[in-house]
Parts: sequence; C-alpha cells; structure tokens
Amino acid sequence: MAPFRYDIVGSFLRPQALKKARIQFNEDKISLKQLRIIEDECISDLVDKEKQIGLKAVTDGEFRRAFWHLDFLAELDGVTKVGAKAWSVAFKDHQPKAETIKITGKIDFPVNHPFVEHFKFLQAQAGENHIAKLTIPSPSMLHLIVCMRAEEYTPISIYENETDLYKDIIAAYKKAVKIFYDLGCRYLQFDDTSWGEFCSVKKRDAYAKRGFDLDAVAEAYVAAINEIIADKPADMTITMHICRGNFRSTWFSSGGYEPIAETLFGKCNVDGFFLEYDSERAGDFKPLRFIKGQKVVLGLVTSKTPDLENPDNIEARIREAAAFVSLNQLCLSPQCGFASTEEGNVLTEREQWEKINLIKKIAEDVWQA
Repeated sequence: MAPFRYDIVGSFLRPQALKKARIQFNEDKISLKQLRIIEDECISDLVDKEKQIGLKAVTDGEFRRAFWHLDFLAELDGVTKVGAKAWSVAFKDHQPKAETIKITGKIDFPVNHPFVEHFKFLQAQAGENHIAKLTIPSPSMLHLIVCMRAEEYTPISIYENETDLYKDIIAAYKKAVKIFYDLGCRYLQFDDTSWGEFCSVKKRDAYAKRGFDLDAVAEAYVAAINEIIADKPADMTITMHICRGNFRSTWFSSGGYEPIAETLFGKCNVDGFFLEYDSERAGDFKPLRFIKGQKVVLGLVTSKTPDLENPDNIEARIREAAAFVSLNQLCLSPQCGFASTEEGNVLTEREQWEKINLIKKIAEDVWQA
C-alpha cells in the first residue's frame, strides 16, 4: 500500500511542446481546447514513462498547473487569485511570478473544480495496474498564504472569528476528499511548505514579532487536517509532503524538524510523510523519534541538481534514519518534485529520469522492493 518503497513527490519537468503551448495560450494564439489537447498528449506520454521506469503510482506531473498550489486554491469558492508586488516568500536566487490569493467569500469546494476533470483523465491513463496519485496543496496553505504571509490581511466579515474560517476550510477539504475518492482516488497527497517555514528559527522569530504564536498555529493546522481525514475510507492513503521551497532549484527556508516534530509527527494522522532530507538545511533524523505508525518517505535524493548521489551514501543515511524509525516504515523519494512551478528545476528531462531510476535501484537493494 502507498506510499511505496520508491516513490515520487508529484511534479515533473514540462516538455518543450507544453511550455510552448502555454505561452501561445497566454498570448491568445491558441484556444483552451487546443491547449487541453496538447496537455493530454504530454500527460499520456509522461504516464507511459512513469510506468516504463517502474513506478507503482503515477501522477500527471502537475502539467496543467502554473503553480503547485495556487491553481487549486484559486478555484475554490470564496478564493480569488490577485496580482502582487512580490512573491509571498523570498527565494534564495530567483523569484516566481508575483501572484497570490485572497479570501473574498465563503470557502467551499465546487463540484466543477477543474481538478475533478484533471483527475478523471489521470485515472484513465493510469489503468488497472497502476495507482493514480493526486497532489493538492494542504489546507494549511490557504490559511498561511492569506492570513499569515500577507502582512496587511483583514478578514472579511464572515471570517472575523477565525474559528469560522477553519470550519469552512475543513468542510471544503472533506468534500474534496470524498469527491476524489468517489472518482477512484486511493492516493492523495497534501503538499505543505508551512512546516518548512515553522522549522526556521529566522522565520519563527519574524512571525513572533508580528504577533503569531506558531506553536498554536501548528496545533490548529494538525487539528484541521485530522478532522478532514477522520472519515476517509481505509483503502485510501493520504500523505503529506513537506519542503522548504523548490522554485528553479532554489529554496526559501532552512532548519531541522525539531520545532514542529512532536506536534506534527506525533499528532498528525496522515498515513505518511514525504520529508525533505537532501541537504544540511533539513537537519538530522533525530526528530523522527516522534513518528508513530506513519510511513516516512525520505527525500534523500535531490531534485534540484543533476548530479547523481552515491548509492552507498544514500543507503548509509537510510540506515541512520532507521535508528529512529523502523526500516519497514521507511521509503525513498526525491526531496521534492522536479517542477513545483511550470518553469521547472535546473536539470534536463534525461537527468530527471536518471534520478528516479537511481531511487528505484537503491530501494530495491535496501528493501528488495
């Protein structure tokens, strides 16, 4: 059952044909229908490649998105995408397009949300012998982006009591989980960079100066996620992916998991955590001592650079992590996707697949997967 010994986070580098088509669409040179045809072709080709390399769960590479999160969040009822002076967090070297979201009405998940049709197509491509994995931003991200990162946030009247906002976010996500499950989704992932921020001493200090109690926020986020997934069917896996930024091979935060480990690992009832562990910025494995029954997918192979890791070094780090979590609970993946935004990381498609193949070979050696 998912997550698997060798797994993926979700996004893949966009092929040139898709990049060209999106530019043409944005310039009104092709229609939405024409863009969808090219997206469908590129996703079908990607899924074939995922199957050929031996992945048990396949994704659509997030090929229909510009951003890993905004495309989903902006299509919720009550949420509006808006322009911004700057991106909501500062990356080390490059900055994404300045866009963000605002809460402008009552939050809900519409039955005609675009991701419903996106998943239907992926499910058909996956077929009977592979699992279609769907990745969506965590509910935490809606609150974090709108209510915390935005320094001039003023709640609309219906959300002056923040408890009402959490209530509606939870209801919207519960509805989404049920709709996707009814469509056949058995592997759903919440992508979440809030925890990466909460690991950072620098960012914790900055939030504290603005009056935020991050420990209380963390407890609220875990409580919301637990309520969302409380009624999920037993045959549905829901995981969480945590990273510290992944735009054009850069990052926006640093710090080990210790500040959030007891609350997140010890109390969050997801089935597994995909954890960034490809650099010193993620700290050591000691915080994994709070893991309970969840699987831990170690992101020891970076998706940021093309150089292939030494398999012996990766295996040694897996054994090191096994001092805190049973080897039987551990899995292996890239630390993040290869294209959290449509621009993609700084490596080639060939190098991307070499990374996946390396992960597969190491996992087969460690677990005889």
